[in-house]
Order: sequence, then structure tokens, then C-alpha cells
Amino acid sequence: MRQAAIGLVTLMLLTACGGSSAVPGPTPTTVAEASGIHKIQHVVVIMQENRSFDQYFGTYPGADGIPRQGDRFLVCVPDPLNSSCVNPFHDAMDKNGGGPHGSTNATADINSGKMDGFIGQAEKGKKGCVQSVDPNCTNSVQTDVMGYKDARDIPNYWSYAQNFVLQDRLFQPNASWSFPQHLYLVSEWAAKCSGTNDPMSCVTNIDAPGNTLTGGAGKTNGLDQASRNFAWTSLTYLLYTHKISWRYYVAEGTQPDCEDNAAVCPPQQQKVGTPDIWNPLPGFTDVRADGQLSDVQTIDHFYADAKAGTLPAVSWIVPNGAVSEHPPGLVSAGQTYVTTLINSIMQTPAWSSTAIFLTWDDWGGFYDHVAPPVVDSAGYGLRVPGLVISPYARQGYIDHQTLSQDAYVKFIEDDFLGGARIDPKTDGRPDSRPSVRENDPQLGNLVSDFDFNQPPRAPLILSPNPSPGPASI
Repeated sequence: MRQAAIGLVTLMLLTACGGSSAVPGPTPTTVAEASGIHKIQHVVVIMQENRSFDQYFGTYPGADGIPRQGDRFLVCVPDPLNSSCVNPFHDAMDKNGGGPHGSTNATADINSGKMDGFIGQAEKGKKGCVQSVDPNCTNSVQTDVMGYKDARDIPNYWSYAQNFVLQDRLFQPNASWSFPQHLYLVSEWAAKCSGTNDPMSCVTNIDAPGNTLTGGAGKTNGLDQASRNFAWTSLTYLLYTHKISWRYYVAEGTQPDCEDNAAVCPPQQQKVGTPDIWNPLPGFTDVRADGQLSDVQTIDHFYADAKAGTLPAVSWIVPNGAVSEHPPGLVSAGQTYVTTLINSIMQTPAWSSTAIFLTWDDWGGFYDHVAPPVVDSAGYGLRVPGLVISPYARQGYIDHQTLSQDAYVKFIEDDFLGGARIDPKTDGRPDSRPSVRENDPQLGNLVSDFDFNQPPRAPLILSPNPSPGPASI
């Protein structure tokens, strides 16, 4: 199989640095020799937190944004607490509240396709409550779920959309909160398993995935730490068996996400070696069995690898709470962090063979007007922003395909694994997953976002602290 790396020197550097556990394979194909999708020798997935498509790009020209006629929005979402309704409005606040975002909230927000439950759910969850005014949070809920951003607030994200690819039908893979999204990102499933290390004992669960326990010690954010054992197969197993290098980079710090339906929870520590909501791979039995725990590394290793030219074939990057854009994290702090990540890649030779997939894990309770399609009992969930940034990405292109973050896994498999799937019938590690998500007929193909016949485009280096752009309306 093709080892996706720049050269044998790259492999030597990875070994010298104590990096990837991938075993050197045949001499890698150079970018000049490669064709089509195989011109991409590095896939970098950057996952941020808790924003809907309409909140960030609902007024982006040409996108399937918030319905309007001229300057007048055609949407007014019911406000049960105040017996009124609320139109979308420009929200310049850097800190947002959002709404609760478990599976029950997703069902209520979608409301059989009416897409009108957002304010009611935020009010029930007391998101946006002004406790200094009303200590009991009974009459002072000031929800911001109908607010939208534009280039005044997120100029770099809009610049990436204008210069590369914006996806306006990218749905989170399941209709629930952060934890199952991160599990689907690396394994195409979220499940609860009745037997420790038994992949055939697992059944779909998008509320509290992991291992079924009878005890209750060591809880974190309401979930027992010992339950973070995932017996089903992850994508890293296929990468390992095909000798493809990978790393999962974690920004240590705190992570503020709560278990399903919890209104508030204290921030918890996020550590690179501890399986948790945004960092699940240390909990996968195949990662431990394959001796790949060392490929889950702190974010400083990403910057060092980018600078040294030793990025693996596949990288996932997750933030900490401060830079995640997950309320109450500042939007500006997240944009600065993401810009530094992208700049770090663009300023190296690896840029010429890289595809960056930038997304947000779930909708965070924020308004979106598009009802998600149904693919199985778990999803899809609501729309989230999606950007493709690459020297081969189409310039200023809006991708209207139906997509989910499952498409990232599909692209990686097609690029590096010859189209092999996480499929219990073929991957050599059977589990009880109900379907092969990558093969769902509704799922589009990210290859459409690229023009592999064009010369590699120059990098777009942006200021991590940009000035506001123009208003969209």
C-alpha cells in the first residue's frame, strides 16, 4: 500500500522523534507523480465546537442560508416564555450562550422538520439567563440562539470560504451532543457495550456511549471515567494495518461540555492520555492493542511536526475549552487558534499536498433552518459549518452536496486505503455496527470540492487577529 508521506526522510524523522507507530512501507509516491485524490498526502481534520451553519454562514452570499427577502428575514421562531417570536439578528457578542444540545434537544429543535424549537429549548435549559437580575432564572432568559455572525465577527472564516470551499449541507453525523460526534469522527459509530473489550456486545447509543458499568466511581461530567472503553473498531485500526501514519493532537486544558441534557457542569481537565469527550481514542481497545497510544499527542507536537515537515498522513486536531468556540469560549479566541493552525501548515512545503477539513462538532443549540435527512436511527443531526482548504480546493466554491463528517472518513479511506471501509465483513475486526456509514447513498463525495488538474494554489496567510470585515446585509 502507498505510504502517504513526503519521503523516506519524513519516516526517519518520525521514528527519531518517537512519533508514529506506522511501519515504513514501499517508497512513497511523490506529489508530482501522484494523480487525482492521491495528490493529497496529508489530511488534517480540525474540529471546533458548537456552532450551526446559519449562525456562522447564514448570510453568506450564494449559500443556503437563513430564508429572507431582501433585507427582511422570513423566519420568526416561537418564544414560548414571552409569547412571541424572534427573527434572526446580527449578534456581535464575542461570548455566546447557545442552547442545550442533547438528543432530546435535537428532536425538539427539529420538531418534525419545522425547525422551530430552538428558543424554547434554550429557555428550558436556562441558557442566556441573567442571574444577577433574576437569581432563580425564571423570567430573564435572554437567549442568543437566533443570532448570526458574518465577516464583521469571523472575517478569517469568511475569507477561507471566499478563497476555498464552503459546504452548506454538512450535517453532524448523529443528532446529539459532542461526545458521539467525536466518536463518529474516528470510528463512524457511537455505542454502549455490555462486555468490556467485546466489539460484538455493542449497540448504538448517542447519549451515553461507552462501556456499561454497575459501579459509579470517578465520574467526569456525569460520565464514569471507567466507562470510556470503546470496543468497536476505529479508523486507526485500518490505518495501522495499511501502514499509514496518523496522529490525534489534543490541546490540553479544560473542556466544558456536559452530558446529555445537563444545563451546566463544571469545566473538567482534558489530558492527552485520558479518554474523554473530545479525546476518545485512548479509550479504544484497538488503539491500545496496536500500541498506538503514543500517537495521541499534545498540540505543541502538531506545531513541531508542521515545522519539521513530519506531519503524518492523517491528523485530527481538537481544542481545549478556551479556544474551542464552545460557549462560553470566545469566538475570537477560536478563530485566532484555528488561523494559527492553518498558517502553520501553509508556511511549510507540506501545504502543496494537504487537505484541511475545518468543521464544528454540533449545532450547540443555535438556530438552523434546514431539516436534516434521516440515514438511520442515529442521524443525521443538524447542519454545521464545513470548509475545505487546500491548494487543490476550488476557489470560492459552495458545495451543495448532502454531506456529514462521515465524508472525512470516506475521503481518508479512498485516498490512503484503496477504498477499504470500516466494515465488519471486510476489515478483519468484526463488530456489531448496524451499517457502513461511508457507503450511505445520500452521502456526497468530497472529491467534488477539488480540482486536481489545477496547479497548486499559493497559501493564504491570514492575521490571527484580523480586523472586522464588511456586513453581509
